[in-house]
Amino acid sequence: MSVESATEPVEVLPGPVAQRLHVTSTGDPDRPVLLLAHGFGCDQGMWDGVLPDFGADHRVVRYDLMGYGRSDVAAYDPEHYSTLDAHAADILAICAELDLHDVTLVAHSVSTMMALLAAVREPGRFRQVVLVAASPYFLEDPATGYDGGFSAADMAEVAGALDSNYFTWAEAMAPVIMGTPDAPEHGERLTASFCRVDPDVARQLLVVMFTTDFRPLLPRVTTPTVVVQSRADALVPPSVGEHLHAHLAGSTLVQLEAVGHCPHISAPEETAAAIRAHLLPR
Repeated sequence: MSVESATEPVEVLPGPVAQRLHVTSTGDPDRPVLLLAHGFGCDQGMWDGVLPDFGADHRVVRYDLMGYGRSDVAAYDPEHYSTLDAHAADILAICAELDLHDVTLVAHSVSTMMALLAAVREPGRFRQVVLVAASPYFLEDPATGYDGGFSAADMAEVAGALDSNYFTWAEAMAPVIMGTPDAPEHGERLTASFCRVDPDVARQLLVVMFTTDFRPLLPRVTTPTVVVQSRADALVPPSVGEHLHAHLAGSTLVQLEAVGHCPHISAPEETAAAIRAHLLPR
């Protein structure tokens, strides 16, 4: 079956994994594959702005993280999804079910670490990984000099706000995360997206995202990687992008002129151009 998007027809794919995660496909199935993974509090629609740049010469596959968007929320198991490993397994399950190979995996925010976990498990599956607004660890680590942007006290405050009222937290934080006060419609869109997620599902992923240290994973990544970072990001300081670049062998670091944690939403043309400019030649 197919549904209409703002850009072109999108095919909703069959198969148990594809149905569970609402996997969709745009473009020629025989073209090189871009697999897009969205970030916290969002769904695959947040990639709509980058699709026009790739539809003509790529097969673009998107999905909703379990518990988000049009995924089968009833199938969400909080114990199973208590770490990012299960989400990484979902990426690999999509690739296996659709028989995808030589995949360029483009991931945003929390999905970037899911992408790296998947690439470490099955490096032969992926041609390249593109990380947009990535962080391997959001906390500061004075012992090593690493500054992830947040202190333990900051995290305690976030946890308290989440426990008190998730929707109030979402309304306050979404515009800050978006980082585009001159274009408040972007913050409003992100707020609405956050508020569509079940608070318990959102809280679980956010805690995992903010408290898990993925820095030991980085040296294990052998897949060519591109780190795409905004000029200013309330969640990811520039030093984090530099850390990723330094510890992902052979990686490329790209700094956008765009600001905020979601440049694929607020500056889709620039983000798409940066991705295209760094795709490995076929």
